[in-house]
Amino acid sequence: MAKELSKNTASIFEQIKQTDEKGNEYWMARQLSKVLEYADFRNFTSVITKAKEACKNSSQPVDNHIVEFNEMVYIGSGAVREMSSYKLSRYACYLIVQNADPSKEVVALGQTYFAVQTRLQEIRQMDEYNRLSTENDKRLFLRNEMAKHNIQLAAAAKDAGVIEPLDYAIFQNHGYMGLYGGLDAKAIHKKKGLKKSQQILDHMGSTELAANLFRATQTEEKLRRENTKGKQKANQTHYEVGKKVRKTIQELGGNMPENLPVADSIKKLENTHQTKKLKSKKKDNNE
Repeated sequence: MAKELSKNTASIFEQIKQTDEKGNEYWMARQLSKVLEYADFRNFTSVITKAKEACKNSSQPVDNHIVEFNEMVYIGSGAVREMSSYKLSRYACYLIVQNADPSKEVVALGQTYFAVQTRLQEIRQMDEYNRLSTENDKRLFLRNEMAKHNIQLAAAAKDAGVIEPLDYAIFQNHGYMGLYGGLDAKAIHKKKGLKKSQQILDHMGSTELAANLFRATQTEEKLRRENTKGKQKANQTHYEVGKKVRKTIQELGGNMPENLPVADSIKKLENTHQTKKLKSKKKDNNE
């Protein structure tokens, strides 16, 4: 089933997604098990059990993400039988693929897909982010998030063996090449008409910043989760994550990051934002 679905443009996981009458998305456990190449659903239920435990450990209500119900299942020759199954939230699917058989290519694909999508959902649900009404405010928020996570990514890369500044620049280029269809930092500068002194991240809109934030967070997590050792392996990991984030953007019908418009320097926004804060503080002190 996975091979058949992968021939289509949309992600195999998007294809089997369903939506209830309230607009909530969910996945059917038996359908997901087939996509993840589990021939026997009984083996898949052990993965669901692990996902339930992970859900509890993350202080999430299990019933909000994994709902047991009876499903009519085809058993051959047109006959159907009522069998137990589950409705799964996106977060539940994320936990399931993290606990599924990692040797399967489709599981690795699912890990990236659900990690990226779950992170996107988290950002959308952030109270602070949702209160932002303008593109400039969103850019400032995401650029600050990017700065924090780049520090964490650098630490994870150092643990993997990326020590020297030149090595780290090469490591970063691998992430860019995966996400930007083979373009390294120098090529991105050229394509977007940026000067050598201008930082790429400072001239990204919110959409492009979000894509790079996914790249950074998922690479950091993967380096640590797999205890990656060696510069070459770290570089390859960064490239693969960037490439999979790019594929997810493509599957969702988004614009490729190299084709997104160049934004004004975020330094100007930061200066303006800081000036407003100082004026507001001064006003409060005078009242």
